[in-house]
Amino acid sequence: MKKLIIQAVLAVLIVFLGYCIYESIMQPIRFQKLADWRYQRTKQSLINIRDAQVAFKSTYGKYTNNFDTLQAFIKEGNLKIVKAIGNIPDSFFNKYPRKVAEMKAIEAGIVKRDTVVIPCYDSLCQGKYELDSLRYVPLTGGKIFELDTASIETASKIVVNVFEAKAHNDVYMLGLDRQEIVNKTDEQEKNSKYPGLKVGSLTELNNNAGNWE
Repeated sequence: MKKLIIQAVLAVLIVFLGYCIYESIMQPIRFQKLADWRYQRTKQSLINIRDAQVAFKSTYGKYTNNFDTLQAFIKEGNLKIVKAIGNIPDSFFNKYPRKVAEMKAIEAGIVKRDTVVIPCYDSLCQGKYELDSLRYVPLTGGKIFELDTASIETASKIVVNVFEAKAHNDVYMLGLDRQEIVNKTDEQEKNSKYPGLKVGSLTELNNNAGNWE
């Protein structure tokens, strides 16, 4: 009887240790799968914000740090788009780079440029995402992206407006394994990287890139 009890205890212990080993292997895999999903969704939202900010600046000459203002612009504003009417002959492309070929075609009257006005909503939002979701970090239960603007003076004393939108790891991976998030944040900080996802910069001129690019 004693031998059977010992064997039963050992069997339970083996199963438990096997489960612990399995979990130690699977936990990082599950985390990475969920983190990658959050990463892709958050990245796309930041791209949407960037597109809206670039359009806003093309109209008003500056960026905005207010989501209400940005969403109202998308909903009600218009964009001016320069369209090329006509086709550039292949012979022009054989002689010149694309930009030069287009200018030569315009000079020759083969291609004309026309400015058309289109609604911002149709261009930036419709069929892509819900406008009201622009400010929210996906899958976080209503957490909002950080959005800010700044002015930088160049060496030639020209003041340039810049913007930045971002979500820290703690925000865009909210609800995932806490220790895994801490490990990822520590690694990025050690490499002098922003621990999260962001687009634009408050300290660099003409840098609207995402930190994934």
